[in-house]
Amino acid sequence: MAGGSSSSAGGAGARGRASSRLDGLFLRRFLRLLAVLFPGWPSPSALMFLTLLGVALLEQLVIYQVGVIPSQYYEVLGNKDFSGFKTLTAVAVTLIIVNSTVRPEAHVSWERKRKLLMAPGMILVIKDSSLPIPWVTTTNCWFLFHFEKMFVLTYLSPSISLPLFQLKSFDQFICNMMYVNWRKSLTEYLHSCYFQGQVYYNLLVLREDIDNPDQRISQDVERFCRQLSSMASKLVISPFTLAYYTYQCFHSTGWLGPVSIFGYFIIGTMINKVLMSPIVSKLVQQEKLEGDFRFKHMQIRVNAEPAAFYRAGRVEHMRTNRRLQSLLKTQRELIGKELWLYIGINTFDYLGSILSYVVIAIPIFSGVYGDLSPIELSALVSKNAFVSIYLIGCFSQLIDLSSTVTDVAGYTHRIGELQETLLSLGRKENGNYSEAKTSWDLDGNHSGEEPVPRDTAFLLERVTLSVPSSGKLLIKDLNLRISQGNSVMIVGNTGTGKTSLLRVLGGLWESTRGSISMLTCFGPRGVVFLPQRPFFTDGSLREQVIYPLKEIYPLSGSADDERIVRFLELAGLTDLLARAGGLDEQVDWNWYDILSPGEMQRLSFARLFYLQPKYAVLDEATSALTEEVEHELYRMCLQLGMTLISVGHRPSLEKFHSWILKLHGEGRWELTRCEKLKRLPSEEGY
Repeated sequence: MAGGSSSSAGGAGARGRASSRLDGLFLRRFLRLLAVLFPGWPSPSALMFLTLLGVALLEQLVIYQVGVIPSQYYEVLGNKDFSGFKTLTAVAVTLIIVNSTVRPEAHVSWERKRKLLMAPGMILVIKDSSLPIPWVTTTNCWFLFHFEKMFVLTYLSPSISLPLFQLKSFDQFICNMMYVNWRKSLTEYLHSCYFQGQVYYNLLVLREDIDNPDQRISQDVERFCRQLSSMASKLVISPFTLAYYTYQCFHSTGWLGPVSIFGYFIIGTMINKVLMSPIVSKLVQQEKLEGDFRFKHMQIRVNAEPAAFYRAGRVEHMRTNRRLQSLLKTQRELIGKELWLYIGINTFDYLGSILSYVVIAIPIFSGVYGDLSPIELSALVSKNAFVSIYLIGCFSQLIDLSSTVTDVAGYTHRIGELQETLLSLGRKENGNYSEAKTSWDLDGNHSGEEPVPRDTAFLLERVTLSVPSSGKLLIKDLNLRISQGNSVMIVGNTGTGKTSLLRVLGGLWESTRGSISMLTCFGPRGVVFLPQRPFFTDGSLREQVIYPLKEIYPLSGSADDERIVRFLELAGLTDLLARAGGLDEQVDWNWYDILSPGEMQRLSFARLFYLQPKYAVLDEATSALTEEVEHELYRMCLQLGMTLISVGHRPSLEKFHSWILKLHGEGRWELTRCEKLKRLPSEEGY
């Protein structure tokens, strides 16, 4: 089920929107996530990143070679060098065959092509006549030459400004592999923090400031890694291309050319920064509402039967639509804000094409090339046009990434906020709980700083307990020692703190005051908890019975099979073995859907019989069963040597316990000896 709920939408949502911007907090969170994606050298991510850099540099080298071909054509055509023309055409065709895709234009939108055609379409007419070159578009690389009464149409591919090479395919392959590796690293890292001790419980139950942590780990991480990998190729090569083409532009046009281009880029970046910040915060809000909407559907899915008994379809329809309308309203607001960003991006691209003409014209009208012949000037202008256009194109690519950057920034804030909370809870977990409280001891090795009485599981001294959220007082100054052979039954009215006391014993809650010592371990040699609501994982029937042990069964298998089948019979679930198709058949159903409440409690007891702990903590574990079945299950627990700590309401349970702890509420409690259990230990134990 989705974590988090709509109850946290108010304050938490406001705090999230206030901090979700392109600022120093975003940079810190992004750098922390990068440290997870690139853990060190030589990590797979680092190796793939270097490979991507090498491919991108090779790609740029080919782009440059193709880009200067038009100027070489000017020279060989101007000199009527037919041999040079054939050689140059062969080189150009070879580059195209090797590097271009079969249908590169299929990947490029017409709108993008139209902008590129507007950009440096240079129309040059050489006046000395015998060689008119009426139409040359250096961006799209279509060349129409009139050469000795013959028109030669050469398609050099759109690789100058939109390179779509075979190299590009390899480039995309590496980016996709980086996406998979990044998602694996980041998700596994968050899982390690999330499932550390009781962090996931504290986050889902006790904290309200992080909405939908499941969505952040599964969906937001996936989108973050995909968007980041889509930018990787452009970002990794940008410093090199900008440096090289800035130098070439300076060499061709003087300082005014690169300064104009850089100034134009800085202005565009500042404008886009202003337009992007509100989009980031709105994107964070949208993702939260997406999680709340999905959570509502999951809530109906899990509780379909109770809702149907209440005939709640109409009510839940209205409530679900209400969440949908809230989500759609935020999406419309986001689209409105993105409109201005797209206007800024497109304006920058189109004005950049005009700026390219200005940069090319600067040295021409200033007389720098006054001593060149028309043919030499045409070749030089063609080369300079490519350099200036490509430099502007590099900046345009970075500006075009603005919408992707806003997405990455939004996901960075959501994932970074979750990371900070998990690390904070993890540090608190390490400080408050010992290893014995957070893991299962399967070897029987339990160590502590003080000598551990072998017959004692829990020692409570002047413990005061309150509800964490409201501070309501439940228990005050409780002294209790739970030792082997002395079972305790906890009774009281609803809301007096029965289950809360078990949460304290299990380390899920902290006591307000006093000392709680858990002097045993979790697992078969220590204590096992059966919560009020049974828990089942996905998998076979065997996995439900042995849960949560890692060692599934001995290698021989047969002896363990006999034990499991026997315990299923003792729990009254003989038919379940046939329904599941055997112990190891991987079922595709949800155990909660095919088992009745009583069967779920029976299966929990079969699990308890299999684990055979010294102490069993039962939170109304037989509430859905008859007194006869309850009697048999409790009797079997005592026969297997378990000491019971039970929460229950039926007087029939008293005969299985040595002590009765009655909670009266408002801090009052009463501990009395139960005389109904016939075989009591000789020592009192308290």
